[in-house]
Amino acid sequence: MGAETERFLQYLAQEKRYARHTLLAYSNDLKQFSEFLKKQFELNDIEGAQPFMIRSWLAGLMSEGAARTSVNRKLSSVKSFFHYLQKKQIVPENPTLKVSNIKKSSRLPVYVEEEKMDQLLDRVPFENDFPGLRDRLIIELLYFTGMRLSELIDLKHDDFDEFNSNVKVTGKRNKQRIVPLLSKVRKTYLDYTLEKEKLFGTSYIPFVLVTDKGKKLYPKFVYRRVNLYLSYVTTETKKSPHVLRHSFATHMLNHGADLNAIKEILGHSSLSATQVYTHNTIEKIKTIYKQAHPKA
Repeated sequence: MGAETERFLQYLAQEKRYARHTLLAYSNDLKQFSEFLKKQFELNDIEGAQPFMIRSWLAGLMSEGAARTSVNRKLSSVKSFFHYLQKKQIVPENPTLKVSNIKKSSRLPVYVEEEKMDQLLDRVPFENDFPGLRDRLIIELLYFTGMRLSELIDLKHDDFDEFNSNVKVTGKRNKQRIVPLLSKVRKTYLDYTLEKEKLFGTSYIPFVLVTDKGKKLYPKFVYRRVNLYLSYVTTETKKSPHVLRHSFATHMLNHGADLNAIKEILGHSSLSATQVYTHNTIEKIKTIYKQAHPKA
């Protein structure tokens, strides 16, 4: 590497006090970029790099299978170097200002396939006692209403309208929404409430879902129960309450539900948050297409 690169690394070590492993990363990144410039463009001085050269380097890294986070870190090293050069008036302008970071790939929501949810609800034995009915109600409320974990544990008996078969859910910023209840969920709720009263008496406990000792549920408790039951039907690594929320939205969309209706049920503030589920549907269509088309 050139003299300016060495001075830059000394500046990071002595003035910025960067850690040894950080300095090593900067050194490796700049050395890799310098070697690329020499090989591809016969450019011996890294200071003479142009924006298109930097983009070409990044594109090559991506084509070789480098992770986006790794590529962006390397670009950050080069950006810091040219910022230093411009500050020292060694270069007239910073070519990296015209180079954007690689966009991070958006992860699709993890969900449980519909058939597996059917297996969980129809074949996995939930006991008919208080803990069994409570666990079934947890699963059914999360999957059939798409509510969040925090919304679930804050549910109160006053939120349930048994006559109209719906439940009032209080979401973020105390925004409330009314979500319909299927008859099977309503039945589970009523059966559970009877068992709860048998166990703890008719003294008023406002929160619907409670522990075996009659205390309000807490997040880790729900996580453990959901993880246990999902492990019966899926090998997915993620088995959280939010996976059931994702499953609800994805299955609704697959069955032709209007995106705006799903948005309202989920309590999203904007449609863009709900549109992520369309990607799951598109991926499913692609899979079916590849499996079914004779030329695929």
